[in-house]
Amino acid sequence: MSAQAAIVLIGAYLLGSISFAVVVSRAMGLADPRTYGSHNPGATNVLRTGNRTAAILTLLGDALKGVVAVLLVRFGLGAGEELVALAGLAAFVGHLYPVFHRFQGGKGVATAAGVLLALHPAVGGGVLLTWLIIAFFFRYSSLAALVSAVFAPFWQALLFGLDARVLIILVMSALLVWRHRANIANLRAGRESRIGQKKAP
Repeated sequence: MSAQAAIVLIGAYLLGSISFAVVVSRAMGLADPRTYGSHNPGATNVLRTGNRTAAILTLLGDALKGVVAVLLVRFGLGAGEELVALAGLAAFVGHLYPVFHRFQGGKGVATAAGVLLALHPAVGGGVLLTWLIIAFFFRYSSLAALVSAVFAPFWQALLFGLDARVLIILVMSALLVWRHRANIANLRAGRESRIGQKKAP
């Protein structure tokens, strides 16, 4: 790996390490999202406070991390698509394990969506459509995320063929599923919270 590539990936990881759930909650005087509900610093858990504005800002901020990481490397540095995709993966890993927040990160759904939309709007759009359909009919954010993660590499392969980017997206999907292992157990046991369901801090 070249020095430039290493710097790019470190920078993307640091960008991904900014947890907007924590930043927005502090700015708006809300409880730390790691202390209530699912204890996940993400938009769905912030929504449990009943503050939709905070949840929307969290969602947008986390998604924009992925978008900015990809677009900066693609257009700012003119890097090849493999490095661009790796930068997106690095930002995603930063969200999961943020150095600025003692490595207590979110589950990566919004950041993954941002990365995929910036890599290929058609792939990102297909994944978002999958999420919306599952979320609408079942009202489980975690289930929608899991199904979308499974379909993401297939959308990439179907639309653009098999290449290194499929493998990178597959790694991102696998990490997202791993981060949802507690949700999988809750879904199987019927304990998973539905979208918008409040849990007091």
